[in-house]
Amino acid sequence: MIGSAAVPYLASQGHEIIRLVRHEAGAGEVFWDPDGGKIDSVGLEGFDGVINLATMQWPGRWTTSAKQKIRANRLATNSLLAENLAKCHKKPNILICSSGMGIYPSSGDQVITEDSAIGSDFLATLQRDGEAVAMKASGAGIRVVNLRTPAVLGGEAIRRNIGRIGDGRQWSPWISRDELASIIGYVLNTETIIGPLNPVSPNTLRNSEYTETASRVMGRKPGASIPAFLLRLMIGEMADALLLASRRIDPKKLLDNGYQFRFPALEDALRHEVAVSG
Repeated sequence: MIGSAAVPYLASQGHEIIRLVRHEAGAGEVFWDPDGGKIDSVGLEGFDGVINLATMQWPGRWTTSAKQKIRANRLATNSLLAENLAKCHKKPNILICSSGMGIYPSSGDQVITEDSAIGSDFLATLQRDGEAVAMKASGAGIRVVNLRTPAVLGGEAIRRNIGRIGDGRQWSPWISRDELASIIGYVLNTETIIGPLNPVSPNTLRNSEYTETASRVMGRKPGASIPAFLLRLMIGEMADALLLASRRIDPKKLLDNGYQFRFPALEDALRHEVAVSG
C-alpha cells in the first residue's frame, strides 16, 4: 500500500524507480527472494538510494509458529539487503527500511520521541532486531534510516466503519499514505536524518477523537465500540500490542530537520485520502 503511493511521488520528483521483485525480473526490475536468501547482487550496483517497504502479511493471531515466521521474514529481508548493499562496488548513499511504532512500549500520556526507551515484548524486539540488522549497512558508509511507521491512512481500509477501541483514551498515532511518500522523498535528500525516525503526524489523537473525526468525514455514525476484554479474546496479545497500547509519538527528528507536513490535521488527511482513493 505504501509503495503504491511512494513510487509515483518519487517519479514525479525526477527519480528513476527500479523495483525489487520476487518473480523473474524484467525491464526496470531486480530479482530477490528474501525467504530463500537470494538476490541479484550485480543488479544492486549503482543506485543512489534503496527503500525497503517489504513485509509479509501478518496472521490474525500471533501463535508461536506465526511469530517465528514473522521474525524470520523480517530479519532475512533486512539482512539480505543490508549485507549485499554493503558489498557493492558502487554503494547507495542511503538505505531506508520499514520498522514500526510497536518498538515503543505503551506509555500513557508520555510523549515519545526517537530518543525514548524501546519496549521488550514480541513486537518491540521484532522491530529492534530488524533495525539492528539493517544498520549493518552503515558500516560500509551507507546512511541507514529506519521508519518507525504508525497506522497508515489510505487505500480501501480507509472506508471501513470503525468504533472506539477499549476505553478510547489511548493515543493512536497515524500518518497519511501520501504524507508518508513525501517523508520518504524528504529523507532521501536530507543527509542529517540518520537512524530511527518517527514518520507520524504531529497531531496524534486519542482513539475516541480519531473515531469521531473519521466518522464525521465519512458522514456516518461510529461503528460499535469493542471492549478490551473482547479484543483480547479474539486476537490475544496482538490486542495490547497494536490496538490498546497508548503511544503519544512525536515526529521530533523530522521537525528538527525542517520537514513541513502537508496534512498535519486528521480531517484534512482523511479527506485527501478519500479523494485520491476514488
